[in-house]
Amino acid sequence: MARMNSTPTNQSTFPAPALDDRPATADAADMSSLTPNEYLPETTYLNTASYGLPSARALAAVRATDTNWAAGRGGPAAMDHLVPDMRAGFARLLTGANPDDIALGSGVAGLIAPVATALPPGAEVLLAEGEFSSVSMPFVYRDDLVVRFAPLAELAAQVRPETALVAVSVVQSADGRVVDLAELRAATKANDTRLLVDATQAAGWLPLRFADADYWVCASFKWLIGARSVSFLAVAPELVTQLRPIGSSWYAAEDRWAELYHPIALPATARRYDATPDWLGVVAASAGLSLIEEITVDKIGAHNLELAEQFRDGLRALGYEPIPARSPIVCIPGTADLVDQLAEAEVIASARAGLVRFSFHLYNSTDDVERALSALRTA
Repeated sequence: MARMNSTPTNQSTFPAPALDDRPATADAADMSSLTPNEYLPETTYLNTASYGLPSARALAAVRATDTNWAAGRGGPAAMDHLVPDMRAGFARLLTGANPDDIALGSGVAGLIAPVATALPPGAEVLLAEGEFSSVSMPFVYRDDLVVRFAPLAELAAQVRPETALVAVSVVQSADGRVVDLAELRAATKANDTRLLVDATQAAGWLPLRFADADYWVCASFKWLIGARSVSFLAVAPELVTQLRPIGSSWYAAEDRWAELYHPIALPATARRYDATPDWLGVVAASAGLSLIEEITVDKIGAHNLELAEQFRDGLRALGYEPIPARSPIVCIPGTADLVDQLAEAEVIASARAGLVRFSFHLYNSTDDVERALSALRTA
């Protein structure tokens, strides 16, 4: 059913279902959006695993920057003063990290490159079957490495002394399954193996510890409600100089303004892997991090997981069998062809690996759960 564009998604406009038609969530806790003053989506948006929605504060900040730029009163680079705070904000999401451990880039694969290129020829890399390709491709297409794939549930057991590196997303993009990082970290340490973790589908709702991996990468445009052009790399301090800088830009210099025309040195911190930032993206990503920090990861995680569990209960009542996962990503096997029908009902999800994938975040509510179930009932 189409909705008027002026109607926010957290105010239901669907007619109340008949009593015997009510979704299984009717008796569940009524959960409102955590951000009623920041978001007024016009659809039932359940697609954060593809792209998070920008907050009102992010939109206002980007517009103000653009306005100043258009007026000739300072381009986006004038917002470079936000970078240290943004770096520190991401570090706070990795308990135990500090800003010197964080490098900035535009995408996850580019930030994995210093790790991938530092591996010696013949090194073995272990990846999860079905891993998101931005994690696997930097290794798969380096043809002098030995790349193995293993089922996610067996990844820790598949680590062996000759394994140089394990690379994995802590929350899987395709189906929302969550890696047991404690088990995997114990296995990599026992075999003197490095561990690279992609937190793109986790940071912002799942508590993370810096010590649980040697390297972390994370894009900001999903659960961090940031920008497509801003991603992060975190490196354990003792490993910073063991990686190989790729395409170092002026922004990565020890003293970037003094070395603008005469390069001298890279810093001894993770900042040596910085790419020149997209400052409009920095503005948006900084706003997203500030909102997440205000609400807190713990509160967001509890909210997201509760909505996802309500949705799974409702799906089972409709006869669907969602993939089991303690995750805000909910997937139904064999239903990818339903995505277009759901979109016609203004329920926005995505198709991945033959699944329809729903994802719940801080701007979602119980109303969104019920609308999605209503749309599936008639699909």
